[in-house]
Amino acid sequence: MLLPAHGGDIYGYDRPLLDFSANTNPFGMPEAVARAAREAVADCTRYPDPDCRALTRAIARMDGVDPGRVLCGSGAADLIYRLVLACRPRRALVTAPTFSEYAQALDAVGCPAEHWPLVPEEGFRVTEGLLDRIVPGVELVFLCSPNNPTGLEVEPALLEQVLDRCEKVGARLVVDECFQPLSGGPGLAGALDRAPHLFLLRAFTKSYAIPGLRLGYGLCGDRALLDRCRVCGQAWPVSQVAQAAGIAACACPEWPGRARDLLRQERPRLQEGLTRLGMQVWPGQANFLLFRAEGVVDLKELLVERGILIRSCANYHGLGPDYYRTAVRLPGQNDTLLREMKEVFGWQDRS
Repeated sequence: MLLPAHGGDIYGYDRPLLDFSANTNPFGMPEAVARAAREAVADCTRYPDPDCRALTRAIARMDGVDPGRVLCGSGAADLIYRLVLACRPRRALVTAPTFSEYAQALDAVGCPAEHWPLVPEEGFRVTEGLLDRIVPGVELVFLCSPNNPTGLEVEPALLEQVLDRCEKVGARLVVDECFQPLSGGPGLAGALDRAPHLFLLRAFTKSYAIPGLRLGYGLCGDRALLDRCRVCGQAWPVSQVAQAAGIAACACPEWPGRARDLLRQERPRLQEGLTRLGMQVWPGQANFLLFRAEGVVDLKELLVERGILIRSCANYHGLGPDYYRTAVRLPGQNDTLLREMKEVFGWQDRS
């Protein structure tokens, strides 16, 4: 069976599902963002601003960067493809498992990704061994922090070492920070002044729960590269509605922090519940958990029958068919997931 490339694909089922496969803010979309999107529909008789001027200024204020370093797109995935097309690397390094769009975008320009494995014996953590793979000739390095699907941040000191190594060998470092607002990590925007080869990927998708509006952005100090990225995409990459929603989101900076407070309580509670059911769970800093149901390759299908959708990780490079990912949602919803999993496993309390 061909698995969906990503989570959130609820459309192929004949029943409503409680979706744990998509990792968005458990509180959903802020009302101010929803209102801005509704009101923007009236302006859809006009083309959207192709340069996203007002949105760019709002992002720059929110992130404390110069507006000239911001490039908006139709989700972070759009920017990944535009960046790869603008760079056309011959050698690129990608960790595994991680978000599949990096390797897919590289493949689209004829550059097979070189995978550096993250292994369960090391907790799926990025280690200093990565530095040995960043050598002259490697032109692009992708890191995701917190990583999808492991939920683990790259240690800040190691991230600085990776950045320094990339600068020395002339490789461009791309750091996907789309989950960073929900983890509370520091981010690398402060390094843009001293690291011209650094490109940061960010998005409103996760932290403001608007995946259906498709809105992401990149931060980079290399303006010539940003100009090349602009011409590698469509003329109107962000709709009128998405631009209005993004501006409203920038005016709600407290929204991701509210979710972080909840996640600090619910993530360990959900981890404990899964562990008691016999799952091997990897703790992370994001709004989701990677776990292994050893030998159980049909857990996703069993839960769909009970009205719940989780993410099978079988199509992640480096993971097997008994690896799964679940979002951390509201307390009652997390209770529902654990209750249904207890039924599936016959309440095998292994604590």
